[in-house]
Amino acid sequence: MKVVPLGAGQDVGRSCVLVTLGGKTIMFDCGMHMGYNDERRFPNFNYITTSDDFTSRIDAVVITHFHLDHCGALPHFSEQRGYHGPIYMTPPTKAICPILLEDYRKITVERKGETGFFTSQHIKDCMKKVVPLHLHETVWVDDELELRAYYAGHVLGAAMIYARCGSESVVYTGDYNMTPDRHLGAAWIEKVRPDILITESTYGTTIRDSKRARERDFTEKVRSCVARGGKVLIPCFALGRAQELCILIESYWERLGLKVPVYFSAGLTEKANRYYKLFINWTNQKVKESFVDRNPFDFKYIKPWNRDYVDLPGPMVLFATPGMLHIGTSLEVFKKWAPDERNMLIMPGYCVAGTIGAKVLSGMKVVDIDQYSQVNVNIDVQNLSFSAHADAKGIMELIRQASPRNVVLVHGEKSRMSYLKSKIMGEFGCPCYDPANGELLEIETEQDVRALMSDQLFQRAWSGEQQRQERLEKDNQIKPPSPITQMPVRGVLLLGDGGKRLTRLLDPSEFDLDQVPVAEPRAENFKTDDQQPTTSGDTRSSDEPDEKLETVVFSTRKIFDDVAVAQRMGLDDNADTIQAVLDAVYELFSIDSAQQVHQHKNVDGFGSVSVGDSVKVSTSPVSDFDELPSLSVSWAWEEEELATQTLAILNRVLG
Repeated sequence: MKVVPLGAGQDVGRSCVLVTLGGKTIMFDCGMHMGYNDERRFPNFNYITTSDDFTSRIDAVVITHFHLDHCGALPHFSEQRGYHGPIYMTPPTKAICPILLEDYRKITVERKGETGFFTSQHIKDCMKKVVPLHLHETVWVDDELELRAYYAGHVLGAAMIYARCGSESVVYTGDYNMTPDRHLGAAWIEKVRPDILITESTYGTTIRDSKRARERDFTEKVRSCVARGGKVLIPCFALGRAQELCILIESYWERLGLKVPVYFSAGLTEKANRYYKLFINWTNQKVKESFVDRNPFDFKYIKPWNRDYVDLPGPMVLFATPGMLHIGTSLEVFKKWAPDERNMLIMPGYCVAGTIGAKVLSGMKVVDIDQYSQVNVNIDVQNLSFSAHADAKGIMELIRQASPRNVVLVHGEKSRMSYLKSKIMGEFGCPCYDPANGELLEIETEQDVRALMSDQLFQRAWSGEQQRQERLEKDNQIKPPSPITQMPVRGVLLLGDGGKRLTRLLDPSEFDLDQVPVAEPRAENFKTDDQQPTTSGDTRSSDEPDEKLETVVFSTRKIFDDVAVAQRMGLDDNADTIQAVLDAVYELFSIDSAQQVHQHKNVDGFGSVSVGDSVKVSTSPVSDFDELPSLSVSWAWEEEELATQTLAILNRVLG
């Protein structure tokens, strides 16, 4: 498998990762970088091809959520660079993505005056290519490549993506949060055991304190600022942190009966709240249950922001977008409020290097806004992490859930990745990588073979593990044995052909290898110029039939409780339960199948039922070592499907 980050490799922003598995190539996310305003803001798509023939190189594009650092370059890639293949995202992401893209376009084109940027029509045409991807739904891109989405928390509609092609698989997390908050649940994924897990590592070295302590600290700081007559600026993304913190402030204001005005940036957040109401099933259980009585996104104390309010006297609280102070309302208000030491700036999330937010958090007291202006920073700066990213503990928990063979770190700083790499390799014993942008990572994958394990082999392995634990307990090496959750299995793997012949993992006693003679190899038949068939290395005449190979014969035992079966079948105490079972199998098979079925009785008194050419259900003598009676089922590999049908009928009779 091949992994190439075009963005978010040892960096935060511009998420875009190419993965090739089973001969198919997927682009996970297609974002922009908030720290750049030149060509570096978009991924370097020339790595894929310089001819702009991306559709033949990329089989699918998958967008994990609507944040611009994960979807901001999508219209550029599809409409300006010419990708015409399918684009997958969840329904909430599809609904909200165009809103953020249009806002990004307006700021870039209408306010900054850039040319050559994607247009409103480009956004609309791009969204027409989107295929909805619902949670836990398997979507087939083609006959070989499958996608499945898992809940990621983080923001409304965010998903982790499981992709599989042939025997190779990958999980790409996007951004996720393993801790539930006031409006979203925690991320979760099955133990899918992918070959590669590609995970974000934004907070790879951080373990956050309790959510309750953070919320208390946040509300106390806000109240202390407004109590001294100051203004509180809280830059946050329009979707996700805005709703989370608005719900927190709303409940706090209601509980204390505060009258200080609270505002949020009108437009984006207001539109976003409509979608939170629409996709209420993506929120946590508490929001779903309270939604009937009161919609938590219908705020009573929080009003839309008007730009004229920025110079009003007196205390106020403002939630403004975007979250890194690089453009928009939050930057405009910051320039006005930053010189006053009574005011407070609360940064609730991560800031990419190069943004105004990152400069302020680093402690700079004079910040260059652009080449023409700068601002004196006297405002009280507080960094309270309400980020919806997983911390180090959450990342380790997700790896534990998914159980990957390899881990690849993206969306994080190089220094944090180094620490996290060593921790992952030490705890899980699996290789871990952190490729830079444009660096090709090739990982050898092991081919999984899925096989049906026979009852006999499973019973033997289970019994062996029980005996091993009992010996260890007897030797005082372990405490009383715990429930068996894993055990070694030693059997013979007989590969099927993918059709009627199923791959089986068997106990060696279930078949006789001597019944499979080895044929002498010889070349294939070919025709000479006179059209007479000849055979290289074969002295037989052409009309002599080829030797027919013997087949493998399987057998398994079905042990059952004859007393329980007799009671269920309504038999009296003197009835022959085993014969009654054979009679029932004979009757059911005669009804359920078009195959010919015969019943026999041996001279020893042991009966049998035969189906087709090789399938046979028969009784066997009860030895001194058997506590319960059993039936033997045998069949030839060619009649695997018929044997499966017979076993199903036998299981129905035995209950």
